[in-house]
Amino acid sequence: MTTARLTDEQRIDWLRLIRSENVGPRTFRALINRYGGAAKALEALPELARKGGRNAIRIAPRSQILREMEAAERVGGRFLAMGEPEYPKPLHAADTAPPMICVRGDPAILQRPAVGIVGSRNASAAGLTFTGRLAGELGEAGFSIVSGLARGIDTAAHKAVPAHTIAILAGGHDRIYPAQNKALLERILAEGGAAVSEMPLGWEPRARDFPRRNRIVSALSLGVVVIEAARRSGSLITARFAMEQGREVFAVPGSPLDPRAEGTNDLIRQGANLCGSAEHVIETLMPLIDTDWESRIEAREDLAGDSIEDLWDELDFLDFAEPLLAPMRAPVPQEVDGDCEPLFAEDADHPQALEAAPDADPRRVMLELLGPSPVSVDDLSRQSGLPVRVVHSVLMELEISGRLERHGGNAVSLLT
Repeated sequence: MTTARLTDEQRIDWLRLIRSENVGPRTFRALINRYGGAAKALEALPELARKGGRNAIRIAPRSQILREMEAAERVGGRFLAMGEPEYPKPLHAADTAPPMICVRGDPAILQRPAVGIVGSRNASAAGLTFTGRLAGELGEAGFSIVSGLARGIDTAAHKAVPAHTIAILAGGHDRIYPAQNKALLERILAEGGAAVSEMPLGWEPRARDFPRRNRIVSALSLGVVVIEAARRSGSLITARFAMEQGREVFAVPGSPLDPRAEGTNDLIRQGANLCGSAEHVIETLMPLIDTDWESRIEAREDLAGDSIEDLWDELDFLDFAEPLLAPMRAPVPQEVDGDCEPLFAEDADHPQALEAAPDADPRRVMLELLGPSPVSVDDLSRQSGLPVRVVHSVLMELEISGRLERHGGNAVSLLT
């Protein structure tokens, strides 16, 4: 794993880039790869937006980022960038991992094996009791407990083991939701736990921010336990993210007469691990602790061949980036020379792509293929005959211009 750290100026530029309009985690990585650093990517944003069909785009000003960093420091927050040693490896291995997170509390807890626990906000007494017992026993076994600080099951999980808890926030560190859990969060931080947010300070959580939070809950965890979830519960969104990220999913069975058990019982029918005790979780996850994240990340680094330090002086960025475009979903920072920033592995050209007409306009081709229904990037490459790197480039321009929506499973759709 790389031990490189961003300089102060690079950290400011990274925050500016991820805080700019229409720049999400995937687009951030594509921009860093394409331009070799956040500073040059920021300069390119207006032209990329114009190519995507938009005349102007809001770029986060430096003064805004400096104020955010000062505000974070006042509340004890610390920004961690993907690729830095303190950034948690499980989160780093997720496809939609935030490039930067702000952490309050002890960042060392982020390096421990973790279990996500989620469930109903309107939990039953039995569900709350089981949650407390499960979280306590998992904490004693050496696991951190990750949850979303919501009412009900989340609250019970945090309260059981504050010192072993990681609270993932949907809003900024100064906008705790629900407000009634502010005291609980302060207890977590005082006893050695941590709080994590990808959102800027002052950000009031909105409805769509809670699924964003849920993907971090699952990505930080070796496995996710769902306790009491109705069929349309947000906890099932966390379970879906866990499945997409290759995590283990556990569900606690419940009475078929209780609507709060419909979602968890469905998960079990769909193949989730049945969870009746902490032992069921520990037996499944213990074999994953020592080999899972390190081996995944190191295997991807091996595909790059020679190190960037050896090759950077001999090749310009675009020539060198070509062999690094490995067929992997998750971002992998590589060490670089001097003041250069980490690059991230991207999808390789699809081997079955059809040959595009030499005079084809990639943007016109992509706009003809895209519509309101989600389609995978691989399918777009096959149908267009364009290399995946070209497809990614056009998609990046469309997303920056506000015309593209990203979905799970590396799928995209056109916004009308």
